[in-house]
Amino acid sequence: MRLDDQVAEQAVNTIRFLAVDAVQKANSGHPGFPLGAADYAFTLWTQFLRLNPADPQWPNRDRFVLSAGHGSMLLYALLHLSGFDLPLEELKNFRQLHSKTPGHPEYGQTPGVETTTGPLGQGLGNAVGMALASQLLAARFNREGFPIVDHQVYAIVSDGDLMEGIASEAGSLAGHLGLGNIVCLYDDNRITIEGSTELTFSEDVGQRFEAFGWHVLHIDGHDRQQAAKALEEARNERGRPSLIVARTHIAYGSPNLQDDAKSHGAPLGEDEVIATKRNLGWPEEPAFYIPDEVRDLFADRRQEWAARYDEWQVLFTRYRQVHPDLAELWDAIHAEELPADLTQTLIEAASSEDDATRNHSGNTLQKIAEVLPQVVGGSGDLAPSTKTILKEYEHVGPGAFEGRNLHFGIREHAMGAILSGMALYGGLIPYGATFLVFCDYMRPSIRLAALMGLRVIYVFTHDSIFVGEDGPTHEPVEQCAALRAIPDLNVFRPADGRETAAAWAAALQRTDGPTALLLTRQKLPTLDRSSTDYAQGALRGGYVLADPPSGEPQAILIATGSEVHLALGAHEKLLTEGLPTRVVSLPCWELFEAQDEAYRNEVLPAGLPRAAIEAGVSQGWERYIGLDGLFIGVERYGASAPYQDLAVEYGLTVDNVLARVRAWLGRQ
Repeated sequence: MRLDDQVAEQAVNTIRFLAVDAVQKANSGHPGFPLGAADYAFTLWTQFLRLNPADPQWPNRDRFVLSAGHGSMLLYALLHLSGFDLPLEELKNFRQLHSKTPGHPEYGQTPGVETTTGPLGQGLGNAVGMALASQLLAARFNREGFPIVDHQVYAIVSDGDLMEGIASEAGSLAGHLGLGNIVCLYDDNRITIEGSTELTFSEDVGQRFEAFGWHVLHIDGHDRQQAAKALEEARNERGRPSLIVARTHIAYGSPNLQDDAKSHGAPLGEDEVIATKRNLGWPEEPAFYIPDEVRDLFADRRQEWAARYDEWQVLFTRYRQVHPDLAELWDAIHAEELPADLTQTLIEAASSEDDATRNHSGNTLQKIAEVLPQVVGGSGDLAPSTKTILKEYEHVGPGAFEGRNLHFGIREHAMGAILSGMALYGGLIPYGATFLVFCDYMRPSIRLAALMGLRVIYVFTHDSIFVGEDGPTHEPVEQCAALRAIPDLNVFRPADGRETAAAWAAALQRTDGPTALLLTRQKLPTLDRSSTDYAQGALRGGYVLADPPSGEPQAILIATGSEVHLALGAHEKLLTEGLPTRVVSLPCWELFEAQDEAYRNEVLPAGLPRAAIEAGVSQGWERYIGLDGLFIGVERYGASAPYQDLAVEYGLTVDNVLARVRAWLGRQ
């Protein structure tokens, strides 16, 4: 597109003042960033970015991530002008209830928004995940003459983004892998909420990213010609990710607030809005003004986008004829199709041997890899311990993306954000693994995956004090409860191989949110399931594992994971003492809560005393056992010792459970 300088200037100011007017009308928001970033953002969208507002999910579109999510009105202005389904009325409803223009971009709420951003650094991690996913699919599907995966990932990042540790984690991995399909524009305005970045931030960011292996360019962010030249150079650099350091002025054009921290997170104020419009030669009225020339400019851009989109459709039609098997697989993974018999396949393949659930998970994962080619993943440097290596497949490394085994290094937080980016990209089901105690390092990424409803699978092994000799630093006690506190995250703590297989099946079949699998290091006995349908029960989150052979139970013993066999052991001994009990395995609270009331009441009937057994803190269990129920668990940190000794020390033995239940029921 050939741009008339005068019309381009009008368009840039249109973007600026759509943002300013929306923030002012809402009396809330961040006007400084859009004022400063408008020049290079306009250049990116009108000269480089490839997408199709009429088909926002086109697989070969460029991805645009606004990691600096507080500048959301910059993105909303661009989406509106570009022709996405975001009417001007929605811009006028910025930050209002049920609008499509929330305070920070939210995936699934606004057409064209690729990911939820705002917590700084997360968008950069997501963008790296998208770029990695693109490389993985390109390696699988591109063939000579058919570059069906051929696009870029662009992100705008801020000073705050690059201060966050996750940015260094993600940037380091992107540089190591040589992800040449990602370009980050760094809005170097040198202002944060507290004031100048000189308060806290003095390193040379460009040199830091050069050390990571990035291609680094420097521009005046208000010079559109410099921006275009740098973007062209970055797009042509295919062996390294690129960082364009764009020096800008926050609240550019504001006579009294340019380069002032006050413009970061508060409206300019009516007087300053008028002064800024006058300073930049913009009409004071009406608000939300869009010149016809600007609308025409973006209409022309839409025609260019449509032409590129049509070219790709023709290419893919030819691809379908020449490579029908690949095209069929492409269709299947993008339609999120799974085999109808997946659950049964995994259950039947589950081992009936006594073993750690991390080993059962590893065995299940091999079967999953065989039947689901879209499943890829890895670990934060712990794959031999988490049992997450896909044994028959290659490893992904610098410039080598044909494999399915990813190596995130000791970068748990970035791993979480990258997994989300891969899920957002489409066509892949990603998993990532570490020890449960280290889920705290990636909690913000897990929360955002749940907020966005992404199919990401977290494999958290070494799930209790039974880690043993490594001691309390590596022994989770509160992490299970903390994960359960995250809305829309399914947390599975399976008790044996079959429950583990069922947990994987549930995680894979879930398309509206993430799942965490909490798995043991120590060996567990395989449970006797002759009297129950374990597959359906586990998939429903909870079920009756054992009842008295005759008569009604007088109490219910509820347990998860490694403590289910303790409940069964106590149940059997109590029967001999004339105290019949029910044992309920409750591997996933969230799925159990999603069942109808009749089923929940059938499993946990009212009026019976309830005891819960779990090697963790009691927080949350009151919903099932009430204030008068018995909890047998771990309310303090662990210790360094063989796990058998810890079981005795912390009372997690059949004999102790038996004694505690007897005393609680007044039978002692």
